[in-house]
Amino acid sequence: MSFAKSGPDSLTLHAVRLLGFADVRRVARRFQQDLHESTERLLDMEALGWVTRSEFGGTSGWSLTERGRAEGERRLALEVDTAGARTAVAAVHERFLPLNGRFQETVTRWQIRPLPGVPMAANDHTDHSWDDRVLEVLGSLGRRLRPLETELTAVLARFGGYSDRFDLALDQAVRGEARWVDGVGIDSCHAVWMQLHEDLLATLGIDRGHET
Repeated sequence: MSFAKSGPDSLTLHAVRLLGFADVRRVARRFQQDLHESTERLLDMEALGWVTRSEFGGTSGWSLTERGRAEGERRLALEVDTAGARTAVAAVHERFLPLNGRFQETVTRWQIRPLPGVPMAANDHTDHSWDDRVLEVLGSLGRRLRPLETELTAVLARFGGYSDRFDLALDQAVRGEARWVDGVGIDSCHAVWMQLHEDLLATLGIDRGHET
């Protein structure tokens, strides 16, 4: 087993997959890459049919094509096997799964607070005791995430930063910014967690619908 550091082209392609749909600034920022160089790479990849630029809801951004997804998975498989990291990543994924189930339940509790006769009532965040308990669970999950990241970064550098990003989002939520738990378009707790999940699946070549 050896330490692997991803090349800039692979990181750009992988960033698009993790983000799903994002403008070039978010793509570049995901792995701290130069904005101009990221733009050039995306244009080159567009010419190769790996990514496509589109508009949605008044915003524009980049997303993977099926061809780009296949190319990204080819690169990831080569990277993880060259580094001899597959066993280590698979072990982390196995331990991540029960945490992921707890995380999903916790985010649901953040979004829904049952009321008498209304079991699916939206959480209006006026019950601070309810929200505080949810944030405490998120904090516990965040602390359990860090040792998993340490194991991952020992073999693949690109897994670095998830724990810090999660903690920063949680800190914002604790300060009263509710959107930092599950907000879209920002590095919320939910966005960071889902990106890590997608990173593990992509690295191991597992289809989300067949995950066990």
